[in-house]
Amino acid sequence: MASKRQIFVGGVPVGGGAPVAVQTMTKTETANLAATMEQIRKVADAGADLVRVAVPRDDDVEALRTIVKESPIPVIADIHFNHTLALKAIDAGAHCIRLNPGNIGGPEKVAEVAQRATAAKVPMRIGVNSGSLPKHLHELERDQPVEALVQAAVEFVELMERLDFEDFKVSIKSTNVPNTIAANRLLSEKIPYPLHLGITEAGTKWSGSLKSAVGLGTLLADGIGDTIRISLSTFHAEEEVKVAWEILKALQLRERGPVLIACPTCGRLQFDMDSVVAEIETRLEAYEDPIEVAVLGCAVNGIGEASHADFGITGARNEGLIFAHGKPLRKVKQDDLVDALFEEIDKSIDRGKVDVDAGKAAEGADWLAKIEEENAGELTPERLAAMEHEAAEAEAAADGGQAPEPQPFLKPVKRTPALDEEASPTAGRRFTRA
Repeated sequence: MASKRQIFVGGVPVGGGAPVAVQTMTKTETANLAATMEQIRKVADAGADLVRVAVPRDDDVEALRTIVKESPIPVIADIHFNHTLALKAIDAGAHCIRLNPGNIGGPEKVAEVAQRATAAKVPMRIGVNSGSLPKHLHELERDQPVEALVQAAVEFVELMERLDFEDFKVSIKSTNVPNTIAANRLLSEKIPYPLHLGITEAGTKWSGSLKSAVGLGTLLADGIGDTIRISLSTFHAEEEVKVAWEILKALQLRERGPVLIACPTCGRLQFDMDSVVAEIETRLEAYEDPIEVAVLGCAVNGIGEASHADFGITGARNEGLIFAHGKPLRKVKQDDLVDALFEEIDKSIDRGKVDVDAGKAAEGADWLAKIEEENAGELTPERLAAMEHEAAEAEAAADGGQAPEPQPFLKPVKRTPALDEEASPTAGRRFTRA
């Protein structure tokens, strides 16, 4: 369940129905002011809402004073073991303090930090990782790791409430994806505070991104989680931000920039799709509009695979088609596909609408119909839709009515009869489309 409480980290709302905030952590030594500020600017440009910096030394506190003034996004001070550094970070202007109450020296020292944070109106993030549970929970952790994680978090929440400090979010992370999912589901039912999600020490850009997508995506799809951080073994913190945004965009929780759809390719592929997709992805990074762009590897699957996309290309040998919103725009040479695609995108952004040349669109539709006819034995999305339309037309005629018209780009061609389901090699799976 979504958190009921809301806190503000700088000007960023977290919890209480606010958009899921994207967070990352700098990889630099915080005292290296120039390097740290350069990385903060990069992650802000990539879309980070919040950034965390490690503060293990007094030199880092001194740098923090400048960082919070110059940073384009709110700064969270990451504190372990030394509660005096938390006090100094608050005085330095940190917008939030990350604290593990279990390793900071006891309730009395947590109380000192809470008192200073209250006076400065600075929120905190409290919580634990699977590798830093309090000693009294180690035995429970061996047999019931999920319950141990949740118990630790609940104990810390109760401690903060006894200290009359409720301006906080909570985080419980594990390297184990199923444990992280189960623990956060259970914790979300027990407390009203915002939850920060992450898979701790997730791994490389490849494996860590996958584990984070599975773990965080599952929780976010359940409505659990108010801020996220992707923990990757990379010196480029902006890569964590990019992965976080892809997860949020995939779940349609937030929009930022274009969405790219690309088919997985198969034996029908007749052009160098790898390089085409890579070029399109790179060029889309310069766009802020949340346009959806599709790249289909063959014209056999035509437009039907991605008729919902704002723009797309579908290719064949030597030629290809630019389409928009399920309708052909124009046929182009294969070598010109990418440039032609971006010409259409740029025109639509400038004019606020898709510019359609009726003659070129008709030529594209004819080309697509020809490809369809050449592959008459294929059960493509277009063919399935047409078969359904024909069946609906026959049924409507029997009832004295009229079936809806097919999509404009579906030019009638010779159709093969629908397969009887019993004779179909995929018996039991009906070919129906919403």
